[in-house]
Amino acid sequence: MMDAPRLKQPNSRHCFVCGLENPVGLRLAFYSTGPGEVACEYSAPEHFQGYPGVVHGGIVASMLDETVGRAAMEGDSNRFMMTAKLEIRYRQPVPTGTPLRVVGRLVSRRGRVAHATGQIVLPDGMVAAEAQAMLVDLPDLPGQDQTLESLGWKVYPD
Repeated sequence: MMDAPRLKQPNSRHCFVCGLENPVGLRLAFYSTGPGEVACEYSAPEHFQGYPGVVHGGIVASMLDETVGRAAMEGDSNRFMMTAKLEIRYRQPVPTGTPLRVVGRLVSRRGRVAHATGQIVLPDGMVAAEAQAMLVDLPDLPGQDQTLESLGWKVYPD
């Protein structure tokens, strides 16, 4: 179980990792668990496997990428950042159908650049995979004048 207090973060409609309307996505729900820290609980279904019973490494990377980004955004979930560098260390196979705890922590922020770490933790407390990332503020994109909620970025009820 996650430690209290926790505040649910926004999800999107179509993001591969957090998009609630993405029929092929992961649909992870993240919670702020402290300053610069986020967490989610997830059990990957078998259709995300690489080898039988093991989550595909690309899915593991996607989970960690989202997690470090959200750690860097914690406290201002409308400050979008993109990954400039992501280094992943795969320590143990990540099993499908197993409750996982995914945790991200902000390490530092200076101007437009942030550094964060992430981990996927198995039920026994072993770290299965970990990441270090450098993130930068997302540049202005076409269509950013729309409200974020109209684009589907909001806190959805559990």
